[in-house]
Amino acid sequence: MKLIASLTSPYARKVRIVLAEKKIDCPLEEETPWSADSRVPEYNPLGKVPVLELDDGSTLYDSRVIVEYLDNSSPVSRLLPQDNRQLIGTRRWEALADGIIDAMVAIVLERRRPPEKQMEEVVERQRGKIARALATLSQDLGEKPWCTSHGYSLADIAVGCCLGYLDFRAPELDWRASHPNLDALLQRLYARQSFIDTEPPAA
Repeated sequence: MKLIASLTSPYARKVRIVLAEKKIDCPLEEETPWSADSRVPEYNPLGKVPVLELDDGSTLYDSRVIVEYLDNSSPVSRLLPQDNRQLIGTRRWEALADGIIDAMVAIVLERRRPPEKQMEEVVERQRGKIARALATLSQDLGEKPWCTSHGYSLADIAVGCCLGYLDFRAPELDWRASHPNLDALLQRLYARQSFIDTEPPAA
């Protein structure tokens, strides 16, 4: 089994944190999906990372599929609840966090276009998604130490990767001022070795 991933991908970071939390040893093959000579399409026809290659040569993607597979492959540190209602709640947190990342990626890609071809309305639309989603995360978190009432879970990992990606790609975005409870959550997460070890390299 090996993980094909980029060190700057927040989706890959989510998978790497799950691997660390569950103490699963899995080699990492670094690949940049944007490069012309990328081998990522050989593993995933969509050309996206992360991809988990299993021992039989079959592959799993995207991050949500991979983390569910990993959580079910080992009883150590279960990150997805077994109760269906709690599971759906956790998945909702993950979907919202991943949606924020999707919006930030769209902004990054738009800013990479030639200046004369960039569309500010596209950027503003994505910023609106990020603002609304952060407000929802903050409201749903409230004063709880973790995203869900049953303790540390994949919900927290997903939100932590999302907030970390905003800091990585848009450090000028002052989300902490409006959502101090999310900042407090991120500080708790950044005390965990799994988050420390998966910090993306400097841009």
